[in-house]
Amino acid sequence: MEIGNKTTKMNWKFRVIFALGTGVSYTLMLWLFDYFFDKNLYSTGSLIFQGVGFGVLFGIGFPYINQKLAEKFSNKIGTKIKPNLKEEEVIEIEGPANLFRGIEGVGGKIFLTNKKLIFKSHKINIQKGQTDIEYSTIKEIVKRKTAKLFDNGIRIITNNEKEFDFVVNERDLWFEKINERKK
Repeated sequence: MEIGNKTTKMNWKFRVIFALGTGVSYTLMLWLFDYFFDKNLYSTGSLIFQGVGFGVLFGIGFPYINQKLAEKFSNKIGTKIKPNLKEEEVIEIEGPANLFRGIEGVGGKIFLTNKKLIFKSHKINIQKGQTDIEYSTIKEIVKRKTAKLFDNGIRIITNNEKEFDFVVNERDLWFEKINERKK
């Protein structure tokens, strides 16, 4: 079973709002440079034209291209990640995840086996390797917000007070599945 492999698609309403915000922010930044440095680098028409162009390019074009490339790239990397398993250990659930190791959000996959939780990083990280957490050592699982904004984090606290912060898609489902195995 796989959890969290579906990529989130941005709807057109969000893209247009993002494009407007990006364009207005860019235009305002250019105007502030003009104002504070006391030079007339840009005319009003030029500022508006650049703001609209920047907004369309980065608000609509960039997310579209990123979405198309991200699916191909993540699928190619994700299929190659295989954890080191012990005898008679079987993967029951897997999906993409990040594990914070210090300030680095290490990308990889999270696996729930019949014996433990495993995080295995992909090759495009500074810190690589596998992290194993036995279900019997898990003291508590807490839902958390990433960057205090996004409801996609899980913190696993072990009996020796070690904390593991994960970022996952479909957080509630991961939370439920880990809790089932913890008991």
